[in-house]
Amino acid sequence: MTDAAPPANGLGPSTVLGYPRIGPRRELKYALESYWEGRSGRDDLLATADRLRAATWQRLGDLGLAGIPSNTFSFYDHVLDTAVMLDAVPERYRAAGDDPLAVYFALARGTEQLAPLRMTKWFDTNYHYLVPQIGPGTAFQLVGDKPLQEVRQASALGLTTRPVLLGPVSFLLLAEPEPGSPDGFTPLDRLPEVVDVYQALLAALAAEGVGWVQLDEPALVADRSPAELAAVRYAYHQLAAAAPRPKLFVASYYGDLGEALPVLAAAPVDALGLDLVRAPAAVGAPELAPLRDRTVVAGVVSGRDVWRTDPDAALDLLRRLRARVDDVVVASSCSLLHVPYDLEQETDLPAELRQRLAFAEQKVREIVELARRLAGPEGPVPSPDSGQEGAGERKGGEDRRRDADRGFGSGSASLTAPTGRSPYPVRAAAQAAHLGL
Repeated sequence: MTDAAPPANGLGPSTVLGYPRIGPRRELKYALESYWEGRSGRDDLLATADRLRAATWQRLGDLGLAGIPSNTFSFYDHVLDTAVMLDAVPERYRAAGDDPLAVYFALARGTEQLAPLRMTKWFDTNYHYLVPQIGPGTAFQLVGDKPLQEVRQASALGLTTRPVLLGPVSFLLLAEPEPGSPDGFTPLDRLPEVVDVYQALLAALAAEGVGWVQLDEPALVADRSPAELAAVRYAYHQLAAAAPRPKLFVASYYGDLGEALPVLAAAPVDALGLDLVRAPAAVGAPELAPLRDRTVVAGVVSGRDVWRTDPDAALDLLRRLRARVDDVVVASSCSLLHVPYDLEQETDLPAELRQRLAFAEQKVREIVELARRLAGPEGPVPSPDSGQEGAGERKGGEDRRRDADRGFGSGSASLTAPTGRSPYPVRAAAQAAHLGL
């Protein structure tokens, strides 16, 4: 354990947006298969989940991470968890039984009578999610208390955590109309009702003593129409105006916020997360000006790949950002859900490859070391002491450029690639013409 205890606000100078959930040795996978096959019971599955969550939080604390996230664990996927929490369950699945887990897995896996919800790609990652079905009559309400339960479990271990929620706008943009919905209906039409439920959840978390909440809005890095951007503006002005509430950290990842950046920067949220691996040009964006006296969570360590970070390039970005805003938090570019747990478990890798790799644990070490260096005197960043080879043996520039060209590098090439885009009306017209829409 490090000498300095993490601050009691759930954010602090270093954080990650999420962490792998399957278990270092795939414990969750085996527990789920055993439960589905009837070889173990509900209590066994819940006990495995408790152990995995506790082990993750304790390990992140031991590594010196200041801001520890919670509510990133899931039995299937976090979009499904959000739909269930909002009671956005199509009526046909409620016949699966009185046990909430039975309904949950009916949505995820289907039953003899029902097909599961449609599964699709989670943006351009190696992950998938189940697509919620929202209709004009979906009766949203807050059911269950999973985010609160995880806060309480961590608190019992002496740890303060920051609950992570899928943001209301992304949730609705990722959903599809329930069968039978009228023509022209979109799930985003239900935003006011969903925001009301989020306000109730924020109030419950505030009553629990939660200092910060993370609201993930990855859908905003895609091209968004003026109406969708207006929905973002509405949602975050409403949520920020709610009282009582924890501080709001809106996280974006998987790309450049584009036209959504000035909308979020102008919203009265307390912190904004930027993916500076995929969109490093955001450091110089004039739209950051309203964030001068707020917190920017700088995603400079890639959560999308298994390559080590170029510490000098990352620190340069962090220092340039700190010259523009008062408070910078060092973070992963997205959840570390997409990478393996620990390089030290891989004992058969060739030495040349091993010195270039960083899995989830090594990436946390990189983040903690970058935060330490950012807080100290300026100078080059040494490689974090994580049982890997020294900085002079990191993968070279040509290798980094090749990896970045293939779309999986995290070295200096991916930190400096241009990401400028034309205004939305120009892109929309060009796309419509090209696709014959």
